[in-house]
Amino acid sequence: MTLQPDTQAFIDMVEAANADAPPRSEQSPEYARIGYQALAHILGEGPEPAGGIEDSNLPGPAGDIPIRIYRPGGEAPHPALIFFHGGGFVTGDLQTHDKECRLLCEKAKCLVLAVDYRLAPEAPFPAAVEDAWAAVQWVAEHGDEIGIDTTRLAVGGDSAGGNLAAVTALMARDSGILLKLQMLVYPATDASKHYDSFDENEGGPLLTVEVINWFWSHYLGPQPEEEIRNDWRFSPAQAPSHLDVAPTYLATCSADPLRDEGNAYAEILMSAGVPVNHSMYEGEPHVLFQMFNVCNGAKTLIEECAAALIAAFG
Repeated sequence: MTLQPDTQAFIDMVEAANADAPPRSEQSPEYARIGYQALAHILGEGPEPAGGIEDSNLPGPAGDIPIRIYRPGGEAPHPALIFFHGGGFVTGDLQTHDKECRLLCEKAKCLVLAVDYRLAPEAPFPAAVEDAWAAVQWVAEHGDEIGIDTTRLAVGGDSAGGNLAAVTALMARDSGILLKLQMLVYPATDASKHYDSFDENEGGPLLTVEVINWFWSHYLGPQPEEEIRNDWRFSPAQAPSHLDVAPTYLATCSADPLRDEGNAYAEILMSAGVPVNHSMYEGEPHVLFQMFNVCNGAKTLIEECAAALIAAFG
């Protein structure tokens, strides 16, 4: 598939730098985590939030969950985005997505609370879901204690983080927590099916089907694979109902193996009467969300995410 020229130039550089790296199937989680952190470092930094940054913790089902709070300028309380990072449930942390949280805080003029949920294989499914949901519940009940307007909340994330945002949006609906938006950036939504984009974009770039299967093998752990793949907490497209879930901004990329399941999830939500703003980025790959400093498509994506948050928060 033909990529946008600025994106292709960056990918050529990354592939040249990683020419001697072992295949993902031969990498340990620790090796992959270091590689993802290195990629995030190469992709550069973001702006300093007007209200500063604070690292903290909130209570979770297996102990404290690390969080990072990005505060906008102006007087509290602020609307808030609860953000879940990508990384296949195995890699990623507060630092790999620090730039994106800074950008969203600045551009959407909202507080961003990033959640460092537990990773597999040390903590397989449903640990990440449990931590993500604990964070949403805590913010809904106690957010006012840290300057959050709990009547204006959103969840969001990219890739695996988009999966967690979609799942927690369903849980919020069922628990009576009103969310103004779910911001889903190329989310993983349905591991129960094989989509055409898995064949079209099997070799990536940046995310390959081999890597997806490696992520899933760690996230599933020793549990029954078919059973988990059909569990809506892993495949939110399989939820019994999508009625009354939060309004949605959903972005997909044409050169992404996850493209078709993201597109299908947008259709599922719209069929349930959910307001959906769906953008498909032609000639762009997975990881676009993190490429703000190197390609124009990423700039547009971040601007669209910020605009969706501003509109949702009113």
